[in-house]
Parts: sequence; structure tokens; C-alpha cells
Amino acid sequence: REFHMRGQDHHAKVLIDLEDAYQGATRNITLQVPEVDPSGHVITRQRTLKVRIPKGVKQGQQIRLAGQGAPGVGQGGSGDLYLEIEFKPHPFYRVEGRDVYLELPVAPWEAALGGKVKVSTPSGVLDLTIPPNSTTSGRKMRLKGKGIPGKKAGDFYVQLKIVLPPADSEKAKAFYEKMKQELPFNPRAALGV
Repeated sequence: REFHMRGQDHHAKVLIDLEDAYQGATRNITLQVPEVDPSGHVITRQRTLKVRIPKGVKQGQQIRLAGQGAPGVGQGGSGDLYLEIEFKPHPFYRVEGRDVYLELPVAPWEAALGGKVKVSTPSGVLDLTIPPNSTTSGRKMRLKGKGIPGKKAGDFYVQLKIVLPPADSEKAKAFYEKMKQELPFNPRAALGV
């Protein structure tokens, strides 16, 4: 009697750019695959596959590539290859589920007076309206549905970070001195000091 057995499934992690989750992409990935040579020794062979990354894929999700796992025995079919998605670290964005976070530097006058500022997102540049008196660094603003796409798209959160211009010239120092004199402001007043 002949012996038939389906091949084992293989699992691998694949690092992708966050932008690939927004637009979808096709990537070549190279795997190190264990294989038994004719003399019975286990060797490692490189194998390159063209993989379609679907739009809306999220961290930890698995992509199944049917028949790309270990070969079967006899007439048993090959196993499957499961690729677990992981995002490459991004210098600007942080991801939680389908939500994306950005710490956005704003000037003190933008925070105090409000106005429109440009915000870079993985899907392009958007205009964000900052309301007047947004003078708390760390304030969060939500752009609904601008996170990772999906049946229920994630949100894009902007966390304001007030950045002061440097006092690196006589003119700048004089301006700060004038503000100190004309704006009676104690940022530690709530602490009782």
C-alpha cells in the first residue's frame, strides 16, 4: 500500500511598510526553506515568492498562501505557508490595531490662535484645523476613518506637541523678554507654586 500525507504548513513573519496597508502592494519575499537532499541530509534553500499584500491588512494578521508549505508524501498535497504581518518601525507613526497615531509639532501661536496646518498621513497630506486655545501640549485630535482601511476603517489621531522657537539670537531673546513682561503667565499655578 502507498502512503500519502499532506505536507506541513510553514509559518513566517513578513515586515511591511505601513503605507502598504493603506494602498496594498506586491512584494517579493525571500524565505530560507529546509529541504532534504537525495542523500537524506537537511539543507536550507532560498526561495523567493511574489506576495500580494492586501489593502487594509493589519499587524498580526496572517496571509495564507495555499500549497506553498512543505511538499507532501506520495500523492498528499503540499502544506500552506502562513505569513504573519508585522509593520516596520516608522519614524513618525505608531499603530494600535487599525488606529494610527502621530505626534504633531505646532508653534505656540498655532496652538493659541488656531488655524489650519498640514498633516502628513500614510495616505497623503491633509489639512487639519486647530481650534483656538489648544494650548495644552498632548491634546489629541481624531481624524475619523483616516487610519488603516478596512470594513470598519481605523482612525488617525494627532497629538499636539507645542514646540518653542529657540532663543538663539538677540532679537529672539528680546521677544521672549517682552512676552515675559506683558503676559502674566505661571504654568505651575495649578500646582500651587
